[in-house]
Amino acid sequence: MTATITPTGEQTPPTPQSRVLRILRGLIPAAVAALSGVLLYVSFPPRTLWWLALPAFAALAWTLRGRGWKSALGRGYLFGLGFLLPLLVWTGVEVGPGPWLALVAIEALLVAVTCVGVAAVSKLPGWPLWAAAVWTLGEAARARAPFGGFPWGKIAFGQADGVFLPLAALGGTPVLGFAVVLCGFGLFEAVRVFLAYRRTRTLHRGAAAVALAAVLVPVLGAVASLPLVSDAAEDGTATVAVIQGNVPRAGLDFNAQRKAVLDHHVKETLRLAERIREGKVKKPDFVLWPENSSDIDPFRNPDAYADIDAAAKAVGAPISVGGVVEADDGRLLNEQILWDPVKGPTSTYDKRQIQPFGEYLPLRSVIDGINPEWGTMIRKDFSRGSKPGVFTMNGTQVGLATCYEAAFDWAVRDTVTHGAQLISVPSNNATFDRSEMTYQQLAMSRIRAVEHSRTVTVPVTSGVSAVIMPDGEVTQRTTWFTADTLVADVPLRSSQTPATTMGVAPELALVAVAFGGIGWAVARRVRTRGAAAE
Repeated sequence: MTATITPTGEQTPPTPQSRVLRILRGLIPAAVAALSGVLLYVSFPPRTLWWLALPAFAALAWTLRGRGWKSALGRGYLFGLGFLLPLLVWTGVEVGPGPWLALVAIEALLVAVTCVGVAAVSKLPGWPLWAAAVWTLGEAARARAPFGGFPWGKIAFGQADGVFLPLAALGGTPVLGFAVVLCGFGLFEAVRVFLAYRRTRTLHRGAAAVALAAVLVPVLGAVASLPLVSDAAEDGTATVAVIQGNVPRAGLDFNAQRKAVLDHHVKETLRLAERIREGKVKKPDFVLWPENSSDIDPFRNPDAYADIDAAAKAVGAPISVGGVVEADDGRLLNEQILWDPVKGPTSTYDKRQIQPFGEYLPLRSVIDGINPEWGTMIRKDFSRGSKPGVFTMNGTQVGLATCYEAAFDWAVRDTVTHGAQLISVPSNNATFDRSEMTYQQLAMSRIRAVEHSRTVTVPVTSGVSAVIMPDGEVTQRTTWFTADTLVADVPLRSSQTPATTMGVAPELALVAVAFGGIGWAVARRVRTRGAAAE
């Protein structure tokens, strides 16, 4: 804080009012950073305010542009907290605030580091391009580490109702998210150029061109990608039944009611069989049950085996059953079981991207040392599967991405590259009660439908189950905590979108751009310091 210098050259100490004003001026950018994070959260489902992501990133750019790394780190952390604290509150629904706050603290730190990179490239020519690529780099890192990554909160997952959605078919979630962030930064640059013009009556044409390109290129790219979005049936249609059996009660206690959960799904399937016999619904080609619909291992429990087998025979169609299975070697598996009405269980798919602190406990010895009770919540870790899941169900190739796997690009894509004509995302959200988690995950499945141009079904134990067309439209859905069945004729497709074909290549290209921008910014800073030293 500096003192005031009088006309005679004497210094007077700063007044209390000036101190308050300086403090307030310093707090405003911090408040804007936090509020822009909240604005980004509001753009996510279940709300359809996708466009709020643009002013959120414009406001973030105002707080970061030209700032040093310490300031950018602090403001970026506030932005991350504003975004992730409300977005991930569902993680503490049943187990208390501890895991929720710990997860947010770690993820917000990764967001803050990303914001340091954004600030570093913010003075480069064409900075919105470099800054949006740096954001993509940050998302790529969060999707892979720590503990296998946590992609929840990727910008693409908030755009299921937005105009940029067709870009998912062009380059997947990295390109879709990049376009949104680029447009937001371009919006800030356009406002900055306009205000400078009003102040000086001089138009900075280079900056104006950058702003215009940053706003228009994503929009025009989305328009150009529209032909990639189609729900036409390339391989005919299939009639699919999605079973939501419901659970006795929400929360972790549903695990104590494993037999009741299985009974619910058997009962709902038998009810479907009765409706078929009465001619009220069309007989499905295959039936899809949710994750954890049989937490009783049917290979070790004769009663569970008999109940599932009876349901398959009654409906006269193969069922994909979500089970918890103990392998012969003792491994615990989150498994989808293809149950044929004649042959019984045939093929299986073991979940590959298992959830840390939900299906296995990282750093178990450390956590036990902090609080032994936490370790008792996961007494035995699940093991990972190793092969993509594609079931042949009455001639249809059905790809499987179990619950948490829907957030990971690779786990969905390789079902399509292995021949899936339709994707199923069996899930169990009963633990999280009526939180926004269900709608956030449903939005992910809508993005995946467009990304790979496939029908996506979402069978969930307690809701919300849904049928999603390849263009991302939800044609049928259930309500929470009710027993229900969705029966739909859906298009089957075998062509691959550019996003499917290219896989990780667009993301790697954007990551390379980000590193190029960061390298350029560092080189410029070194040269500037060297010139000043001379």
